[in-house]
Amino acid sequence: MTKRAKSILFGTAAAFLLIAVVWGFSYLNRVSSYKNEVNTLAVGDVDFSQVADGVYIGDCDVEFIYAKVQVTVENGKATDIQILEHRNERGAPAETIIDAVLQEQSLSVDTVSGATNSSRVILKAVENAVSQKQQ
Repeated sequence: MTKRAKSILFGTAAAFLLIAVVWGFSYLNRVSSYKNEVNTLAVGDVDFSQVADGVYIGDCDVEFIYAKVQVTVENGKATDIQILEHRNERGAPAETIIDAVLQEQSLSVDTVSGATNSSRVILKAVENAVSQKQQ
């Protein structure tokens, strides 16, 4: 291998290493930001009896987890909650939390073990949906 070829190879390897390091730090920064955002996500309770009848759509996005829901309210009760979109890592089991919300008529329900972050994002999406129209 010639000196020039070695120099090109070394320069290419160095460039790839630099790109990998920059990408790695960027990714770690995104993860840190996501963890902070989801840990500070405050989910308030909703009094469905104060929500006018209708169909409401809301979402919540914390970078790595996103949920979009459709909430149907009839006669002061949440009668149906559909998850329209749920981008998650390992949080698919959290989708069962809507059953608890419908049963309890409250967002103050236990999160799904092993899918706590997705549970909180889904609950916040429900809150955001019905809170939009109340204002």
